[in-house]
Amino acid sequence: MVISDKPFTFDRVVRIAITIGLLWGGVTVLGYLSDVLVPFVVALILAYLMHPLAQRIQTYVKRREVAVLLTLLLIISVLCGLISLIVPMITAEVKHMGRLVTEFAGNSPLAAKASQELPAEVWAVLKDVLNQSDLREFFTSSQGLDMVQTAAKKLLPGLWGAVKGAGNLIMGIMGLLIIVLYTVFLLMDFQKVQTDWRTMLPLSWRAPVELFVNDFEAGMNRYFRAQALVAAIVGVLFAIGFSILGLPLAILLGLFIGALNMVPYLQILGFVPAVLLGIIHWLETDINFAMLMLLILAVFAVVQLIQDAVLTPRIMGQAMGLSPWMILLSLSVWGKLLGLLGLLIALPMTVLCLSYYRRVIDPVPAVRVEDLSPDDSPEEQAKED
Repeated sequence: MVISDKPFTFDRVVRIAITIGLLWGGVTVLGYLSDVLVPFVVALILAYLMHPLAQRIQTYVKRREVAVLLTLLLIISVLCGLISLIVPMITAEVKHMGRLVTEFAGNSPLAAKASQELPAEVWAVLKDVLNQSDLREFFTSSQGLDMVQTAAKKLLPGLWGAVKGAGNLIMGIMGLLIIVLYTVFLLMDFQKVQTDWRTMLPLSWRAPVELFVNDFEAGMNRYFRAQALVAAIVGVLFAIGFSILGLPLAILLGLFIGALNMVPYLQILGFVPAVLLGIIHWLETDINFAMLMLLILAVFAVVQLIQDAVLTPRIMGQAMGLSPWMILLSLSVWGKLLGLLGLLIALPMTVLCLSYYRRVIDPVPAVRVEDLSPDDSPEEQAKED
């Protein structure tokens, strides 16, 4: 393993310092433009996730434009179906939880039962949590609408002041349309860029850069496709399990734990709110407390078993991904540097840096012109030009 055999001359040190300065300047510019870049990055991630489906459809319809259109129609149809199915259930859950929060905060029979059945310290903590003003407002007022408005400002802040007089709904639609347009255009050009990018590089750069890009692509397949699919399935499994148990906010809790699973094994943190909601469910019903806790633990154990024995081997294969600590560190660092934009690009940038580092410590041997394939020969390059 050789990092470099060149001496650290004054000229080289100056070049390294300039490179570090340029990198820091790039991060500063990204931070300044983060609000504008967020919609584009969201669309880029969506296009990256949808590209395999569009590519599969294109094998049947041949034309890229038709494949992209059918891909979007298929995904929108599935999303509309899921929304029509899930939103009423989530709304009912939120209303039910709002009623429970109100009862616990007052002098209701449920609050009296909790004070009798629970240890004084546990009841004090539970009551303090349920009495928080933010929690009550979320379940009993239009706090959800305020969250949507905040998200809209983040998605398209540059136009917020220009259209806020027309209403928050128009702003939300505008933000979504911008993301949809970005996604369509990126999907249209995705295949072309994927096949033609090598021709944009000097001949001597193609082999090492291609190896670097292949490393990056392999890492991204694991984190933005495979891991996202695993996390989505895990979230659905948790939601089904909690719904069978009858826990309050079962679907929201399951989807939240699924989102945590983007960092492997982080879903264990969801055990704390699951136990809290289990206590509330126990107080609301006459179910045996010990049995309920065992069932909650069983849901976590069964889903983890399915993930480790079925989902991960079949979807992610034997490839090793980033360590959980590395994922958390990358999210923390990039999130601190660039806010929401940093959280969106944290994993791609970490994979990119690791791919580059691997190529630095294990450099690719120099490729001679005569070693290249005929398609890459100078004569063929001249013809292409």
